[in-house]
Amino acid sequence: MTLLQALFLGLLQGITEFLPISSSGHLAIAQHFLPGFRQPGVLFDVLLHVGTLMAVIIYLRREVGLILAAPFRREPGDDPYRRFLPLIIIGSVPTAVIGLTFKDFVTPLFENIGVVAAMLVITGALLFVAERFRGGRRKAGELTMADALAAGLAQGMAILPGLSRSGATISVLLAKGVDGETAARFSFLLSLPAVAGAALFSLGDVEKVPPGDWPLYLAGAGVAFVSGLAAIHMLLAILRRGRLLAFALYCWLVGGTLFAMGFRLP
Repeated sequence: MTLLQALFLGLLQGITEFLPISSSGHLAIAQHFLPGFRQPGVLFDVLLHVGTLMAVIIYLRREVGLILAAPFRREPGDDPYRRFLPLIIIGSVPTAVIGLTFKDFVTPLFENIGVVAAMLVITGALLFVAERFRGGRRKAGELTMADALAAGLAQGMAILPGLSRSGATISVLLAKGVDGETAARFSFLLSLPAVAGAALFSLGDVEKVPPGDWPLYLAGAGVAFVSGLAAIHMLLAILRRGRLLAFALYCWLVGGTLFAMGFRLP
């Protein structure tokens, strides 16, 4: 892996992690076509996700702080944040179960661009349906256990390369009548335990990385962090205007192009 490749993949991760077009799918496509790209396991991909995780923590630092402090405070205004912590824990359960159960099955699929193409088409369908039938106005204080479980299940299914995590979770919440910005913010917060868990499970690959490659890994993660901040801001602005259709069309275009290039399902 070269420095240019690391920076490019970091930028790609930062942009596509939060825009509902699948960062895992775009990384798989890019790595397939980058000449000479190699990484031990998926450690580089996980570090890129850690970069975007830090972007969430920084961008939503107020919400993260209030959620963590809410169990120790009793002011009435903290009620929504006091409810958020158990909802995030509840939503993380199906994600963890699916991830741990199907990890070995899913990992080889990242090398199958036909699977990525199919999942991008499905992502586009989810976004199209969510845009078509959205209209709910439920805010953070009105989120329920059922909402958290549905979002966690959608996030767990998004271990498939090409199925957008943010797209799936936001679409499910929109379909359940949650306001667009609230759905996005909960989706971002729900990603924190999942990404942190994936990073812990990838620690075994650390010793496989040549010492000289660590600056490349860290550079990619840094670019993912910076571009992720911009992507979060962009998506929240888009959701306020209710314009998910363009992302659906984009996913269909990319997936259809890959099929037209001859990539097929196994």
